[in-house]
Amino acid sequence: MSQAEAKPRTTGQQQANINLDSTPQPGRPRLDELVPSRYALRIGEIDVMIISDGVLPLPTEMLAHNAEPADRAAWLGEMFFPKDAFDWPLNVVVVRSGAQTILIDAGLGMDPDLNLPRAGQLIRRLEAAGIDLASVTDVVLTHLHMDHIGGLLIDGVKERLRPDLRIHVAAAEVKFWEAPDFTHTSMPSGFPDALRAAARRFVKMYQSQLRLFDEQSEVAPGVVVSRTGGHTPGHSVVRLASGGDRLMFAGDAVFPVGFDQPDWHNGFEHDPEEAARVRVALLRELAASGEMLVATHLPFPSVCHVAVDGDVFRWVPAVWDY
Repeated sequence: MSQAEAKPRTTGQQQANINLDSTPQPGRPRLDELVPSRYALRIGEIDVMIISDGVLPLPTEMLAHNAEPADRAAWLGEMFFPKDAFDWPLNVVVVRSGAQTILIDAGLGMDPDLNLPRAGQLIRRLEAAGIDLASVTDVVLTHLHMDHIGGLLIDGVKERLRPDLRIHVAAAEVKFWEAPDFTHTSMPSGFPDALRAAARRFVKMYQSQLRLFDEQSEVAPGVVVSRTGGHTPGHSVVRLASGGDRLMFAGDAVFPVGFDQPDWHNGFEHDPEEAARVRVALLRELAASGEMLVATHLPFPSVCHVAVDGDVFRWVPAVWDY
C-alpha cells in the first residue's frame, strides 16, 4: 500500500482490500498532484476509502456568521488559517460491505459557471483508485447541497452507472428542495439559486432510483444512514460498524471550527440553532464511544477521534500508518 493509501494506526484494523495497485496507466495521478488524494482503512470487515474531491474556496465569514468579527479573526489566527478566504476540503467516502460498493456523497462536479478548478475531482480520482462507476451498487447522500451531488450531474456519468443503482436519501430532504427556505442562511450571492437548481435537476434526473427513508435505513451490513436534520431538514450521517470497529461519516454536521466553537453558525445551515444542537450531540456521542469521525469539510483525509475538553471538544487526528 502506498503513502497515498495509508491507514490510521488503530487497534483491530487490517489492511484494506480495495485494490489500489492495479491502476491503469490513463488513470494514474497527474505528476502535478504532489499530495495524497485517497486514503484507505478498514472497519472490521468493511473496506473504506476517503477520496478528496478537491477544495472549495469560500469567505471565512461563512464559518461563523453569528460570531463577532474579532472573535472569528482570533480563532482563524490561532489556527493559522487565512482571514479572508478559506479552502474548504471536499471529502467523499467509498465503502465496500459484502457484495455492495457504496458511494457516500458525490462531490461538487464540474460546473464551468462556478469557476472552481480545484474542486470536482471525484470521478477522475475514482478511476485513479481503480474504482469503476459501474461497480457502485448504492449511493448514500447526506443531503442535496451541490457539493454533495454534483459529481453525479456531470455529463456522461449517469450513463456509466448501473441501471439498478439505489440512491438513498432522507424523504425530508427531497421534500425540502421542492420549496427551500434560505431565510436563516448566510451565503455569497448566487449560491441559493445554484443550490436550488442543482437539487431540482438531481431529483428530476434520478427520480426513479431514489430510495427514500424517514429516520434511518440499513444500506448494507454494518452501514446505517440516519437523519439528523439541522444543516438541512434531511441532513443525515452514516455509521459504519463491524467487528468492534466503528466510524461515522458526519457530512456537514461538523466543520473545523465546530470543535472549539460548536455554537457558531455556518452560512450554509438552514436551521443554525438546530444544527448546533445536532453538532454537540454527535460530538458527545463520538467522544463517549471513541469511534472515528470523517466529515466532508475537515482537512483531508479527516480521520480523527473526538475528545471532550471542558465545555468544548478537541479534534484528535488519527496517526497515519504507512
